Amino acid sequence: MSEPQTRSDEFLELVRRSRQGRLKVFLGPAAGVGKTYRMLQEAQQLKKRGVDVVVGVVESHGRAETMALVEGLECVPPRKIEYRGVELAELDLDAVKRRAPEIALIDEVAHTNAPGSGHKKRYEDILDLLRVGIHVYCAFNIQHLESLNDVVRKATGVKVHETVPDSFLRRADQIINIDLPPDDLLERLRAGKIYPQDRVAWALGNFFQVQNLTALRELSLREVAEAVGRAQPTDGSQKLVQPAERATGGRVMVCLSSRSPRTRSLLRRASRMAGRLNVHWYALYVETPSEGPTRIDASTQRHLFDGQQMARDLGADVQHIKATEPVEGILEFARANGVTDIVIGVTDQPWYKQVFGLTVPQRLVRRAQGFDLHLLSSEEVPR
Repeated sequence: MSEPQTRSDEFLELVRRSRQGRLKVFLGPAAGVGKTYRMLQEAQQLKKRGVDVVVGVVESHGRAETMALVEGLECVPPRKIEYRGVELAELDLDAVKRRAPEIALIDEVAHTNAPGSGHKKRYEDILDLLRVGIHVYCAFNIQHLESLNDVVRKATGVKVHETVPDSFLRRADQIINIDLPPDDLLERLRAGKIYPQDRVAWALGNFFQVQNLTALRELSLREVAEAVGRAQPTDGSQKLVQPAERATGGRVMVCLSSRSPRTRSLLRRASRMAGRLNVHWYALYVETPSEGPTRIDASTQRHLFDGQQMARDLGADVQHIKATEPVEGILEFARANGVTDIVIGVTDQPWYKQVFGLTVPQRLVRRAQGFDLHLLSSEEVPR
């Protein structure tokens, strides 16, 4: 039996046992490695065995090999949306729900839907399908994972604007890494199998450079390895990825500030830490009397709200408590909730606060006995 069919069997067994929608993710380092091709390949195998599979949306990018694998599969027609005089084609979520297949194929997970769609992002469409019991095969590239946004920018010099929250990937029941060495990927690019020939030179001079592809490949392999490490297999195999708590216990907590310019970077790094340790993690904001809702301006409130929402997207348990003094509130919450690792950002402070040890991180260093304290300083990436 071929490897693709073996893995299809594993996922199909999950599907048959489940009353909830199951999620299978095809993850790769870059465009052109074969994520969509592999997804369609497995879909064709399942169709031959009588499984009800439909295409919700597949982006072939004009690749003949990919388009050939769509043939014979039922496709739900896209929803047409007119925006600024241009007709856009989007996943017709309601039509897929009415069709109610056993498995739906959804490509380009990080895609931002056109204005007027039911959800802002395509990954939200997928979550909607899972909630109504439709199982989903989907695909995206590692650079779109939210917690890796800063890492990818530093490694490749590219700022990725469309992202998928880590909580989505952790929702996956199975993750398949589609790997291709950089030299092979570049050969495919030059042969016109990824982009049209008029875009090849541009791609080679930008994203498709060996050092970039190597870095992305390492990130993809590492992410899948960590996901497998978090898994609790249902059949003795390490291929099925499901949430699991680290056997040794312990939890991570990141401290949010209403005014920090580095919130997004801090949350991404805390998310990666919690993922590597395979533990539950909190994002805690301590509201002091000086930061009550009537005492902070609208822009500060918005900054805090956005940070809390991003923490939820990354999979954090967001908590908002009140305390007279922030350090006391942080430590009290940590002790009460089994936190072992406290993460806090270090920002520039006036010299007199640094000299007299009046900053929150400095006070935590003095008082956080029994905890692992992580002081992170990083430049926030402009949006």
